[in-house]
Amino acid sequence: MLSEKSTATVRATLPAVGAAIGDITELFYGKLFEAHPELLRDLFNRGNQAAGLQKQALAGSIAAFATYLVEHPDTRPDVMLERIAHKHASLGVTREQYPIVHRHLFAAIVEVLGDAVTPEVAEAWDEVYWLMANALIAIEERLYAGHRIAAGDVWRDWTVSARIEETADCTTFQLVPADGGPAPVHLPGQYVSVQVTLADGARQIRQYSLSTAPGSAVRAITVKRVHGGPTPDGEVSNHLHAHVRAGDTLRVSAPYGDLVLHDASAPVLLASAGIGCTPMVAMLEHLAETGHTAPVTVVHADRSPADHALRADHRRLTGKLADAAAHFWYEDDAEESEGHRTGLVDLTALPDPAPGTRAYLCGPLPFMRAVREQLLARGVPASDIHYEVFGPDLWLATA
Repeated sequence: MLSEKSTATVRATLPAVGAAIGDITELFYGKLFEAHPELLRDLFNRGNQAAGLQKQALAGSIAAFATYLVEHPDTRPDVMLERIAHKHASLGVTREQYPIVHRHLFAAIVEVLGDAVTPEVAEAWDEVYWLMANALIAIEERLYAGHRIAAGDVWRDWTVSARIEETADCTTFQLVPADGGPAPVHLPGQYVSVQVTLADGARQIRQYSLSTAPGSAVRAITVKRVHGGPTPDGEVSNHLHAHVRAGDTLRVSAPYGDLVLHDASAPVLLASAGIGCTPMVAMLEHLAETGHTAPVTVVHADRSPADHALRADHRRLTGKLADAAAHFWYEDDAEESEGHRTGLVDLTALPDPAPGTRAYLCGPLPFMRAVREQLLARGVPASDIHYEVFGPDLWLATA
C-alpha cells in the first residue's frame, strides 16, 4: 500500500498531475521512442500511437491507479492490474523494461510540471509508479510460469492449416503448432498475440481472440480487416488478409486474457458486436462441449447478416445447448424474423436475466457501455459483468 506520507502528497497533487497527464504521456512516448525506436517498430502498435489511443490508455491507467490508492488505501485495483498484465504477458514484456519506462515517464513529468515537482512530490509519485510496476511484474511472471516458459519467451511458430473467408472483411485462420507438439492450454475467451514482419521490416504485433474452445484439436483466430477512415488502415490485419495462406507460418504467443468463464454452472449472457463475437463463440463451444444446462442468452449486434462473422457457428452452438436462445440485431437489414431484429441492441425485448447470471461483453466501447447500463438496470450486479477491449483499454481512460 501507499505510505501515509506519499498518500497525502499524491492526494494534494493528483488534480495537477491529472490535468497534465495527457501532455505528460505524449511527451513520455516521444522520449521513449527517440531513445528506443525499436520499441515502436517491434512492440508498440503503430496505428494506436498514430491515433493517440495508447496515450489515452496509459493516462487513464496511471490516473485510475493513483486515485484508487488514495481512495482505497488498504486494497489495490486487481481487476485493472490483471487485465494490463495479461496484455503485457502476451507481448512478452519483462521486468527489465519497467526501469526504461520509469526513466522517460519521470523525465516527462518533470518537464511538464517544472518546479511543482519538488523532491517530496517526486518521491511520492515514484512510490506510485513502483507499486504499480511491481504488482504488474509479479502477475506477469506468474502468468509466464503458468505456461512453464521463461519470462518474455512467449513466441512459437504455428502453421496455417486452413484459411476460411467468413465475410468480405473477416477471415478465419486455423492453426496448428509447426513443431508438431501439443498446443498450450487455454481458457475459453482468451486471446493470442500474432507477430508479422511488414514490408518496412517492422515486426508489428496484434492480439486476436481464439474462436475455438480449449478442447479443439485446431486453434483458430478470426481477423477483421481494419479500414482506417480517420485513422490508419490496420497494418497487421491487412497483411494477414493479403499475404497469409494455408501452409504459411505465423509467429503466435502463448494464450492470455482475463475475460474467461468464471462459473461453468451459472446462467450466462454473452453479448458481442462486430468481431467481438470471437471470444463468445469460443465460450459457446466450450459450454456445448461440457454439457452446460443453465440458461444461456446470446446477444450480438452487427451492420447486417452479411457482416456477421461466425454467424452460422453462433446459431449452431446455441442450438446444442439445453436452454439457450440467440438474439441478433442488425443496423442495415429491415427484414425481421425469429431472433433477428433491426436496430441497436435493446435488452428490454428479452426476458429478465436469470438470477445469478454472469454477463460477458466484447465489442466497441459504446456498445459495451450501453449493454452494461441495460444489464445494471435489470438487476445484474456490476461484479457479474465482465468485458474485453480490443486494443488499448480505453474503458478507464474515458470513464
